[in-house]
Amino acid sequence: MPQHVRGVVARSKGAPVTTETVVVPDPGPNDVVVAIQACGVCHTDLHYREGGINDEFPFLLGHEAAGVVETVGDDVTHVAPGDFVVLNWRAVCGQCRACKRGEPWYCFDTHNASKKMTLEDGTELTPALGIGAFADKTLVHEGQCTKVDPDADPAVVGLLGCGVMAGLGAAMNTGNVGRGDSVAVIGCGGVGDAAIAGARLAGAGTIIAVDRDKGKLDWATELGATHTVDASSVDAVEAVQELTGGHGADVVIDAVGRPETWKQAFYARDLAGTVVLVGVPTPDMTVEMPLIDFFSRGGSLKSSWYGDCLPERDFPMLVDLYRQGRLPLEKFVTERIGLGDVEAAFDAAAAGRVLRSVVVL
Repeated sequence: MPQHVRGVVARSKGAPVTTETVVVPDPGPNDVVVAIQACGVCHTDLHYREGGINDEFPFLLGHEAAGVVETVGDDVTHVAPGDFVVLNWRAVCGQCRACKRGEPWYCFDTHNASKKMTLEDGTELTPALGIGAFADKTLVHEGQCTKVDPDADPAVVGLLGCGVMAGLGAAMNTGNVGRGDSVAVIGCGGVGDAAIAGARLAGAGTIIAVDRDKGKLDWATELGATHTVDASSVDAVEAVQELTGGHGADVVIDAVGRPETWKQAFYARDLAGTVVLVGVPTPDMTVEMPLIDFFSRGGSLKSSWYGDCLPERDFPMLVDLYRQGRLPLEKFVTERIGLGDVEAAFDAAAAGRVLRSVVVL
């Protein structure tokens, strides 16, 4: 029988979010109903509210979530009622050209629930990133559920569902940071600081945090940065070069996603070094640079999608490292809030006052 639950909905572009009654249908054959325990407030949810993703309003927001499987469809084999799971938006299909060539982290046809959640009047909701977890319960495909250690704190490990995984993976998977490497991270919000934590976990020797906000640089130091650069007062490229023997960093990660920060990343890397773009640009942004610079510097220019992660491989491993005290995921939780506090949390995130606000249900 369909269930009526609370959910945070963006009804129109730029309008404040509202808490509405959401109808969660019975699961289809491969669907799962998950009782949400915690969900992080990600900038992507704000982008949805602002119409920056698409215009398929109304949206059921929230996607960095952990919870417990409540009911499952008839054909579900991946999880069972009672399983503690982190939700993901990369439920790999196994059949597309990326999956078949052995690169499922690029899957082009990820799975979502077969049914739509709705408002009480029958209006269909678009769940953020196919999840919609600012709600007491949500409906997802079984492949969007990754089982992890049930003793882990939901408010902490749920953040692996998006931003923290994007940053960790940008360093560990896309950037392939190795022991002793020098790494610079431009932009030290949640994703950038996760990249710093990932670089530290991978054994990088020099980890340089670059930002214009002293508070963010302090967070970066707590999460593993060995050096900080205040880009509001010095040239970021020159500072990174100076801290790396005049050469530039082996890996530079742009966690902002603007033309000017991407150029900084490009010129702050060593010859044959790697640039990783994990910050998300807007469609109108362009970069104009001398082509000879691309040729003469060599190396790799990469984009990181979701940290090039495989949830089934990466989430349990990272949760175990957190439980062992080797990965300080708890430092990303700045505040725990209620379902009605999401709009205020958007303001805090936009102002850079938090790494993550987390809705606890």
